[in-house]
Amino acid sequence: MRLTTIGVVGGGAWGTALASLAAADGARTPIWAREAEVVAAINADHANPMFLPGIALSPAIEAVATLNAMADADVLLIVTPAQAMGTVLAGLTGQAPRPLVLCAKGIAPGGRSMAEVAAAMLPGWPIAVLSGPTFAREVAAGLPTAVTLACADAALGRALCQRLARPAFRPYWSADVTGACIGGAVKNVLAIACGIVAGRRLGDNARAAVITRGFAEMLRYGLACGAEAATLGGLSGLGDLVLTCTGTASRNFALGFALGEGRPAATGRTIAEGAATAPVLAAAAAARGVDMPIVAAVAGLLDGAMTVDTTIARLLSRPLRAEV
Repeated sequence: MRLTTIGVVGGGAWGTALASLAAADGARTPIWAREAEVVAAINADHANPMFLPGIALSPAIEAVATLNAMADADVLLIVTPAQAMGTVLAGLTGQAPRPLVLCAKGIAPGGRSMAEVAAAMLPGWPIAVLSGPTFAREVAAGLPTAVTLACADAALGRALCQRLARPAFRPYWSADVTGACIGGAVKNVLAIACGIVAGRRLGDNARAAVITRGFAEMLRYGLACGAEAATLGGLSGLGDLVLTCTGTASRNFALGFALGEGRPAATGRTIAEGAATAPVLAAAAAARGVDMPIVAAVAGLLDGAMTVDTTIARLLSRPLRAEV
């Protein structure tokens, strides 16, 4: 199985960090970026100051401005925001099918996972999902990181793990693509909730409760969608949940923190994907009859239907019940 050239579709912080991994052994690594200034900076200065300042990039990373320039890559890492993934994948139509490794974390309208979106857009292309507790800057800096790489094709999944693995970057293969997709999407919404708790100064006890009860919601929804409990309790579920609910570098946590303090969320080039996922996930859970009160509360806050204090009061006044 030839996986020599890895192409990265997306020139943000996470895409740039993954390109650094792929190029660590000197292999040519094309990376597509939407912003002309990102393409210019990577090619001229071997840096991406817009999204990953202070990180020196390998000269083997070659930025391109068109998706057609990725046609010779053996595998493509799709590292665009979840909300833009379908549009970007449409730009690959007509190219020869190759493995796609989806690195976006979100849920599309109708409750569709990123893998389901990709399969509909590019039928016949093998699909894998890379997910887990990953802050881009730490990965780019070579700090120890472990992730889940989910692929129904065991041979392809293991080959991708071998190609992406580095001394400080350890991918674990899983066959559960559904679980890997769901864990990464749900944790973004729960990270907003934990940010609200921190911004409102509700204490560490409350944050621990949100993480734990939020994981219970993730598990209920995932099992209803056919995911495996072991996957949701692994790196792409619980592991990613712990990171984004405790690490201040999380964009979703930062969004929630601002809401908890009563401030408008800061706007910038980076995206807190949990904000787009929350209403879609809440609707999908309701349609499946899955109880997700924390997710529903975040969705209500984001659309202005409830205030922070009202939301907290409602959650705390829910009827008492058995924990399991």
